[in-house]
This record gives sequence, structure tokens and C-alpha cells, in this order.
Amino acid sequence: MALDTDTGIAPYEAPEKDLYEVGEMPPLGYVPKQMYAWAIRRERHGEPDKSFQVEVVDTWEIDSHEVLVLVMAAGVNYNGVWAGLGVPISPFDGHKQPYHIAGSDASGIVWKVGDKVTRWKVGDEVVIHCNQDDGDDEECNGGDPMFSPSQRIWGYETHDGSFSQFTRVQAQQLLPRPKHLTWEESACYTLTLATAYRMLFGHHPHELKPGQNVLVWGASGGLGSFAIQLINAAGGNAIGVISDEDKRDFVMSLGAKGVINRKDFKCWGQLPTVNTPEYAEWFKEARKFGKAIWDITGKGNNVDIVFEHPGEATFPVSTLVCKKGGMVVICAGTSGFNCTFDVRYMWMHQKRLQGSHFAHLKQASGANKLMVERRIDPCMSEVFPWSEIPQAHMKMLRNEHKPGNMAVLVQAPVTGLRTVEDVVEAGQTRNI
Repeated sequence: MALDTDTGIAPYEAPEKDLYEVGEMPPLGYVPKQMYAWAIRRERHGEPDKSFQVEVVDTWEIDSHEVLVLVMAAGVNYNGVWAGLGVPISPFDGHKQPYHIAGSDASGIVWKVGDKVTRWKVGDEVVIHCNQDDGDDEECNGGDPMFSPSQRIWGYETHDGSFSQFTRVQAQQLLPRPKHLTWEESACYTLTLATAYRMLFGHHPHELKPGQNVLVWGASGGLGSFAIQLINAAGGNAIGVISDEDKRDFVMSLGAKGVINRKDFKCWGQLPTVNTPEYAEWFKEARKFGKAIWDITGKGNNVDIVFEHPGEATFPVSTLVCKKGGMVVICAGTSGFNCTFDVRYMWMHQKRLQGSHFAHLKQASGANKLMVERRIDPCMSEVFPWSEIPQAHMKMLRNEHKPGNMAVLVQAPVTGLRTVEDVVEAGQTRNI
């Protein structure tokens, strides 16, 4: 890095070392030989409190189109739980590396850039979106990069995620950090927000339009909280589904038009065999659920879009309550992967079943712009220190986390910091 480069960061003194303690700031742009990371090994697949362990590993080398980022904070997502468990697949089956560092959300500082990177420089404050691709096929050049055969999710299908002092990403993964947010607030939203954005606006001709009704499962969670806000911002009507009455006020405060507690109904799980007494009972309960939707949208007004991600537990009902010509869009299966439904309601009512997977750069950038412009709130619920990264994932595994999105601190030593200078000062104060 040239000495006359203006990074916008006030100069500070720090020694050059081969390894820094977590929270200790190296000189700007200086890359130590090693770093601390929460690593997963194939032989210890299991719940996160067993599979995640701190190790010292070599700091990443970068190629011409890559960037090394000093991680200030990171987000907690369910793919970290999956990576630890090794289900539905082991990440090692894909990347073939000896260890895996999870984490698909981060905020931080550009620390080193490849020689062909032109849009970013050392010292830039960034958030990271998690889609990677090789950039040299038809889908990446005129199509949809999410359809590229090289498409992969950083921190899940790659082994160089955000739960380490430094992370390695493609330059196209970087987005400007909203300066009004703390490091931890900046770190917790990109994966879920961009995923929700693509689900609602990325599948022509079923892009969300003003006045349309959308059923949002898990409305108080990370995905759901952003779906509610996006629907509201676009002039749509969000109907949130919760499983705990304590979450009703939170979902309504995000802009939902109404909230339904799914525990008031008994139509969850795989679909019973059609035309059996069990199916008749399921159908009766599912109709009651549909009536609860009409109480919000008006009699006869089924939802235009169903925002799905639980999967197995809710999918039969989703395909029933979606309107004729509407869309069920699904991005996950947190309650299970064996989705069942009565196909008569799909073909006779010409409904669309759409899979959706994260977002490409343009969609992620559009979502991030809403955050930068303060149109969307990150809905950060809990922040954990570096030492409790496994415990944060255990809470997610057990569905014990609070509504909204979780973050973990990495190089930021305490919560509430917004600048590099804040981090340097807090680190110095802590060491006195």
C-alpha cells in the first residue's frame, strides 16, 4: 500500500507480528503469517459446541481478483449449524479442504487487494455478500449468476468464511458498509436480507407488486423480519406467521398487516394420504388457517406469494393457501426436507413453485442500498463475543434465539463501535 494513499483512517501505531490476539489491531494493511479461527474438522462433525474449535491457521493468500478483509464482526446463520453437523451434506464433500471456517456474513476492513482489483482499496469499510462464481460462463455474463455451474456460497461451500480474524473473498462480494450502523449491526443482515430480496423481487413475472398479499413464515426470524420490511416498503401486505405470542408485537412493529399464531392450528407436517380420514381432518384445519388469512386480507383473498423456508412442516399448507396463479417461493427447509403437497391444487390452480437461493450481486447491492438509506432496520437481536460463537449456533439449533438476527464480535473488542478508530481505542483501553 502506497504511503500517500488516503484511507480515511486516522494513523495509529501497532507492532508487526506473526500472530495477533483476537481484538488486537495490526498495522493497517500488514498481513500476519497466522490467524485465529473457529474451525470445523470432518472427524468432529456434531452439534456446534463440539464441532467448532479455535485453531491457529495460516492467513489466506489471495489471487488477482480477491480481497483479504479484516473481520470486525460476523453474522450467525443456519448454514453454520449445518456445517457443524455435516447435514444435509458435509461441506468437506464439496471443497475437499482439511478444515472448514463457517460464517457467511461479515463486516470489516479491506486489508489487502489483488493486483486486478480496481473498485476497492485498503482501508475501505465493507460488508460481504456470500455468493461466489468464476465469472466466465454465459450465466455470469448476461444471464443470472445464481444459475452458473460455478456458483457457490462463501463460508458454506467454501472453507474460508467469516469466523476468523481475516477472511478471503472475491472482490465482487464487497458492498459499502452503512456507516450509521455499528460493526455488529453491519455484520448480521446481508445473507438474510439479500435472500429475502431475491425471493420477493427476483422471479419474473411474480415480482412483488403494490397491494399484493404475502404470507411470511417465521416472521420474527432473520429472513422473516426482512421479508416483512421489504413487503411493507414495496406497498404490499405482509401476513406474518409466528409460533409464540410474545413475538406478535415485534412482527407488527415491522409493518405486518396481521399476524397468525400457527400453534392455533393442527395442520403441520407431511401431508396425510389423500382421501383418507386423516387427510379430511388435515384439510379442515388447513381451511381454518386459510380463514385466518382471510380475516386479514378479506374474504376470498388468498395470498399472491407464500414466503417459504420451514419446508416440511408448512409446505402442504403453503401450496393450498396460495391464490390461483400465485407463487410459493422457498429458500430452505429448516423443519425438514421431505416436502409433500396435494398436486391437484398446484396444477388445477396453476400455481408456481419456485426455488430461490441467495442473490446475485445486483440484487444484493439493491438490498444493501435500502440498508444504507435507512429504509430497512437490521433487526439485530443478540450479540455474542468471539468466545461464544459455538453457543450462538447452539441457540439457533435449539430455536432458542430471540427474534431478528444474531451477530458475533471478531476483531471489534466490544459492542457499539462504528469506526476503526473506535476499535483501536477500545483495544488500547482494554489492555491498560
